[in-house]
Amino acid sequence: MTSEPTTRKLTRRHVLAASAAAAAGSFITPVRAAPPEPTKITPALIEAAKKEGKFSWYTSVDLALAEKVAKAFEARYPGVTMKVERSGAERNFQRIGQEFQNRIYNCDVVNSSDAAHLIVWKRAKMLAPFVPEDVAQYFPAAHKDPDGMFASWRITLCPIAYNTKLVKAEDAPKSYADLLDPKWSGKLVKAHPGYSGTIMTATQQLSRDLGWSWFEKLAKQKVMQVQSATEPPKKLAQGERAVMADGGEYVAEELKTRGEPVEIVYAAEGTPLITGPSAIMANAPNPNAARLFHAWSMTREAQQLNIDVGALRSAHPQAVDRPDMKKFSDIKLMREEASVVADQADALKAQYVKYFKV
Repeated sequence: MTSEPTTRKLTRRHVLAASAAAAAGSFITPVRAAPPEPTKITPALIEAAKKEGKFSWYTSVDLALAEKVAKAFEARYPGVTMKVERSGAERNFQRIGQEFQNRIYNCDVVNSSDAAHLIVWKRAKMLAPFVPEDVAQYFPAAHKDPDGMFASWRITLCPIAYNTKLVKAEDAPKSYADLLDPKWSGKLVKAHPGYSGTIMTATQQLSRDLGWSWFEKLAKQKVMQVQSATEPPKKLAQGERAVMADGGEYVAEELKTRGEPVEIVYAAEGTPLITGPSAIMANAPNPNAARLFHAWSMTREAQQLNIDVGALRSAHPQAVDRPDMKKFSDIKLMREEASVVADQADALKAQYVKYFKV
């Protein structure tokens, strides 16, 4: 199910201010000085989740994968129904902020393709501390919050790609600089940082490493502008554009696996890295079902499902790369700075709009 936000938009500053005001009349779990003890999946937790019988998961991952995750969880734990609320990361951010401001608590577990969202929610005391056993035991420090508020449920990349029927391999762009070649004018597609968390994070990394002058020049290339990071690969597969300037690696890889004419390019300058953390909301209406799902979603079993079925990357060291994908360790990556995005997201969007006029 995809839910649309209301029309009034909230900035990160507004979310913090509004949630602080709402907290005065709500039960909010405070940020702890140290993370809680790791939680195992026990018969008692499973039984408590079954008594609640349901929970909602707000996510920005591609709907097809989200539904497969839900089906796998429900098969693993029959009696607990999972309601998928899928939309772009920025829209989910707006929706949760507006619901919280109005003291409406529908979200149990949240996943975003913009790690900065989790930082904002943590600052606003909107998250509940919870550390799944696998996160405590296996996840690197860079992929788990030191206070136990969230951890990387998924990792994805934001590469370049091209349609193999429209572009020969030898003519395909090899770098972000190549996208500025006049021959690609009117042939590019890219997503929008005002909708997609993946693209927001990628925009910060690209503007830092390439400079805003690169975006200014790219905007003159008559780029097709879409919303979600899931859309550019689909536009390639449909032949509507020859090259995508950004988009979700996992969507492009899945299209390629199905035989669509899509080929991924990992740019010479480096490829943006995007973590997608998950957390439990402090006011989750179904906290036990939320804990069960959150704990299961970080296990090797669930993380391998993300890789095998969804072509995502994982922070779980026991999960292994798909053999048909380029090894994660062999890709030159850009550096993620979620705290910078948290503080500068509104300015990043404004600068982007200045050049692309959308």
